[in-house]
Amino acid sequence: MVSKPSSRDANVPIGSDMGDDPWLWWRDRMPVTNHWAYFDHAAVAPISQPAAEALRSFAEVAASHGDVHWMDWSNAVNRLRDLTVDLIHCESEEVTLVPNTTTGINLVAEGLVWKAGDNMVVPEGEFPSNLYPWLNQQARGVEIRIVPRRDGRVEVEDLMAQVDERTRLISVSWVGYASGFRVDLDHLVKEAHERGVLVFLDAIQGLGMYPLDMRTCDVDFVAADGHKWLLGPEGAGVAVIRKRHLNSLRCPTVGWKSVENAHLFSGSTFELREDASRFEGGSLNQSGMIAFAASLEMFTAVSQRFGADAIGNRVLERAQRLRGLLTQAGAKLLFGPWDETPHASAITTFEVPGESPDDFRTRALESGVVISCRGGGIRASVHVYNDDADLQRLADLVTSSPAVSSSNPARS
Repeated sequence: MVSKPSSRDANVPIGSDMGDDPWLWWRDRMPVTNHWAYFDHAAVAPISQPAAEALRSFAEVAASHGDVHWMDWSNAVNRLRDLTVDLIHCESEEVTLVPNTTTGINLVAEGLVWKAGDNMVVPEGEFPSNLYPWLNQQARGVEIRIVPRRDGRVEVEDLMAQVDERTRLISVSWVGYASGFRVDLDHLVKEAHERGVLVFLDAIQGLGMYPLDMRTCDVDFVAADGHKWLLGPEGAGVAVIRKRHLNSLRCPTVGWKSVENAHLFSGSTFELREDASRFEGGSLNQSGMIAFAASLEMFTAVSQRFGADAIGNRVLERAQRLRGLLTQAGAKLLFGPWDETPHASAITTFEVPGESPDDFRTRALESGVVISCRGGGIRASVHVYNDDADLQRLADLVTSSPAVSSSNPARS
């Protein structure tokens, strides 16, 4: 008799020990806090303790028992679909599991039946994953219309001004990876659909942090992977394709898992599954998906107990406080601040007068603070578990910058 894979007691609900302070509870589940003040969630986040435990459990069972518990793993992977439904209120049949956001974008870019003369619209300054798959369609005669930002802002009216009768789709990042500007998604979808245009949402910089209810926000396609704000490992993500579009998208790649009765290897026929799992094709990164699900359960536990807006409100409060500390210390914000609803996000990009972003990052790492260099400056992406001491450590680095100190003797 061998024990089934488990990273925790399945009979104990996630969050049952949360108490009245979900953010302290969350922080206790982030081992990174023992070593760093971490502000790089917009790049690659540290994985949560539940995710780490899930990975260890998977590796131990796989090493000791091979594929004996493969079906248990498969069921655990399907838990990720259920959690995605809980998170954004789509339908289970609309969820397909992907290794990354890029794959989700390409499912649509390569799956749409384009005609020469069609066009699509995308803002400038997008992360390459939300640009190159569309540029790749130029070989099919598709025109790619790139709309300038306004000091980091993506204005819905500017996007609509590029729409005509041959526009098939608008693709946007929910939150700009450098500017931190969050698009008014409800307004965008309404305006686009009134013109008969589809909307693709690259949600990697926002999923899980800000409320998205697909029962009321009728966005057509969504993709994100879990290694940023959702605190999962790289190589595990989700995409959502509305049921009404399933049969209008060609499967760019197909495999044994694309069809009905997929496990009847010698008897299956080429009959595509009726749901979005047809796009999965082959074997999944089970360990990564299971770990991603373990982390995502933290998000649903907090949302279910404290409300759908709790995580978003907390992270925006943290970001606003950080921006205040940074500017007080002498930093200059390069974009925004986007403090107004619905454009606020947890990304802040700034500069320290007289010190290059690379030099500041080096000094930050030496002091136990993790940030990125993006958008021509220093990018800090704060999470719900970052406490006041974390925020102050970053602000103190600005205060201690040689150029800032010398320009203000009171700070020396």
